[in-house]
Amino acid sequence: MRQFSLKALILLALGHLTVDLYQGALPAILPFLKESLGLTYTLTGVILIVSNFTSSLLQPFFGLLSDKREKGILLPIGGFVAGAGYSMLSLPSHMLPILALVVVGGLGVSAYHPEGFKTAAFFTGERPATGMSIFSVGGNLGFALGPILAMLVITRLGFSSLPVFVVPSLVFTSAILMARRVIALPGGGTPARHAAGPPAVRSSHASLVLIICVVFMRSWTQMGIVSYIPFYFINYLKGDPVFAAKLVSTLLLGGTMGTLAGAPIADRRGYVPLVRGSSLLSALIFPVVFLVQWNGALLLAVLFALGMVISSTFSVTIVMAQKLLPRNLGIASGLMTGFAIGAGGIGVTLLGVVADHFSVYTALKSIAVLPFAAFALSMILRYAPERQEA
Repeated sequence: MRQFSLKALILLALGHLTVDLYQGALPAILPFLKESLGLTYTLTGVILIVSNFTSSLLQPFFGLLSDKREKGILLPIGGFVAGAGYSMLSLPSHMLPILALVVVGGLGVSAYHPEGFKTAAFFTGERPATGMSIFSVGGNLGFALGPILAMLVITRLGFSSLPVFVVPSLVFTSAILMARRVIALPGGGTPARHAAGPPAVRSSHASLVLIICVVFMRSWTQMGIVSYIPFYFINYLKGDPVFAAKLVSTLLLGGTMGTLAGAPIADRRGYVPLVRGSSLLSALIFPVVFLVQWNGALLLAVLFALGMVISSTFSVTIVMAQKLLPRNLGIASGLMTGFAIGAGGIGVTLLGVVADHFSVYTALKSIAVLPFAAFALSMILRYAPERQEA
């Protein structure tokens, strides 16, 4: 069995940061696309949907490819293609080429994630959740830095210079090709601690479905808050738009810290207790946002804590899925990071319907039911791998 390798995990995390850098930058790029091409809000929404489908919902397909045989080449290809697709969006003058580039970039994101999570599992040693959190936090940082870097390029050099944004993907692609031996997987790409594992049984599939549902609720909660807290603060409370952006950044920063903090707790105390505790605490903390909404410092503190709690199970649920499908690590990773999270993003569109027919305030408050639903599902979750290890 391979030991815990910080060097390999950091290299993989840098790739995770790179691909999510471009995915996270798209919302910041869209207003400039809308203006330059004269797009409607509906068409800009179509761009987001296409990006979400190709970058998230297709991940299980790439996971299937990865499980059939080692596909380490997907790591440099995914990083390069993601950067090439999204950074060239300022070049076309028509909608169809824009969609084609979004598809290309999204496929790069989809290609990297399952192979990345599968490879990372090989280097986590006896601390699977902790090791996976190191890889996962790269994605958190990528989403947070993407809009900032894209805006720096656009505001300093102009929208037409967006192709300069391809540089991070070129740097990562070169780095991983030069250091490919660091993350090489012998034995066909199946971690030794999983290779001899028994095939998944029906009870494992039932547990996996419950975990997917919990992740769906968690993703819907987080994306809903990120999407609607700015509208609520600016349009409903008539607050400062700059401070509204700080609210989103604070929530995401808390999520980054939570991803790192939750994993060691899960390795010591158990996966299921952390999932239950995270869901319950999220349900209890979220209403506090409305109680402290007029106090800027307290609101930032509450959102930071909420972000930590929500994201504390991110890497944990991935490890849980991988242990339930020990012979299909790629599919397990794709289901968690692609399908479940992507479906949560689609769920946010339902909040838009609520906002249109009622109000942004109602849409934001309706999020409160989601962590309660996740907690209820976690209470009926039976997770055999953890009992066996205990």
